[in-house]
Amino acid sequence: MSAELLSILALILMFVVATVFPVNLGALALVGAFLVGTLAAGMGTDDILGAFPGSLFVILVGVTLLFAIATNNGTVDWLVRAAVHLVRGRIVAIPLVIFTIAALLTAVGAPAPAVAAILAPIAYGFAAQYKIHALLIGLMVAHGTQAGAFSPISVLGGIVNGVTKEAGLPSSSLVLFLASFAFNAAAAVIVFLMFGGPALARRTVSGGPSEEQVAEETLAEEHSGTSGGVTSDGGSASPGGVASPGVASGGGGTATIARPGTGLRLTTHQALTLAGIVGLCAGVLAFKLDLGLTAVTVAVILSLTSPKANKGAVERVAWPTVLLICGVVTYVGVLQEIGTIDWVGTHVAAIGVPLVVALLICYVGGVVSAFASTVGILGALVPMAVPFLSQGTLGPIAMIAALAVSSAIVDVSPFSTTGALLVANVRGMDRDVFYRKLLGYGAAVVVVGPLAAWALLVVPGWLG
Repeated sequence: MSAELLSILALILMFVVATVFPVNLGALALVGAFLVGTLAAGMGTDDILGAFPGSLFVILVGVTLLFAIATNNGTVDWLVRAAVHLVRGRIVAIPLVIFTIAALLTAVGAPAPAVAAILAPIAYGFAAQYKIHALLIGLMVAHGTQAGAFSPISVLGGIVNGVTKEAGLPSSSLVLFLASFAFNAAAAVIVFLMFGGPALARRTVSGGPSEEQVAEETLAEEHSGTSGGVTSDGGSASPGGVASPGVASGGGGTATIARPGTGLRLTTHQALTLAGIVGLCAGVLAFKLDLGLTAVTVAVILSLTSPKANKGAVERVAWPTVLLICGVVTYVGVLQEIGTIDWVGTHVAAIGVPLVVALLICYVGGVVSAFASTVGILGALVPMAVPFLSQGTLGPIAMIAALAVSSAIVDVSPFSTTGALLVANVRGMDRDVFYRKLLGYGAAVVVVGPLAAWALLVVPGWLG
């Protein structure tokens, strides 16, 4: 068996094992890189370690550390309260607010699962209070996280843009971001119409707790330990192992709820955090500063301004995500060294019908991502599509955008991290009923999503 074929079989085995067993795919990928590189390709240890993505590691740590600080000091909670305050009395606007906040948080670098873990309990609190359909509010969280997931300063956007740049292909970070946003926004509109959104326009808040009170009650319930496990330092955690917002470690491992301010007042540190996030966006987009180093710089400055408030932020970095991404990218680097990427591209191109090949690639991304990691599948599929795109038969910008949309929009599946978080936190609907309905919706998205992305982005051929 050739080294190229063996490396592909090893990659498939990794996805299967990571799906069936609770083993981090990134750790499996590092083992695979070591075994395949050493035994099948005769690579030295230095060559294998040379494939480790150091710059990507800094990006992941920087943006997730900054997001952990924003969660620790209550900035994320403040954003939710402020947004809901703006639509006081207009229940129909609550789903839109949830979608917008989710998109905004992922767009500035927060990992989508972390955003879903934080927003889902809060969103379901509003849904239960104002009798909003559980699927409507849950899918607004899911599609919102994916709408902003490919911004130029996001984790997924950085991965895809980095791979295409290294391959020397034409790329457009704006097209990638807008394509993902447009498809998920369209899906959100369909969800709004399907699950009772128009009926909300005829209802207003009359009496009962205010939106701010509901948010506070929901956060208090979340931190009480009823909807998650326990972190290593004794604090509460949302399902999926993501720490809940506003939780700080007390002495002896007792969780205390951090309430930096009341109402819509910003504390000094929250104001500095918002300014830091805005500064990060401006520095990266306007001044072309390095995303990872800039994010780390902002996070360190914020930590120095309030050391006690940000104690434990490093522990809340999404280390499993960091391991996942860096491990998969390392393995892909070994594949490139072996020649597997070129080998796959040559055989795919031999099919002879570029549009058919493009559709197959989109469906592979969508189907696998519905059961596995979006980050992992993009880290593997995008490099494998590069040789095919280098032939110039299809527009690489459109194809990469279609592949990204196909792989991410299916995260509404209950087998994905985001979908599982929705099932775990659902309120106002029987969990088994919700699971079955979400499974049906997710299956429909898996069938329609890649086809729509291919038909609207690739087939017209308007993006070279």
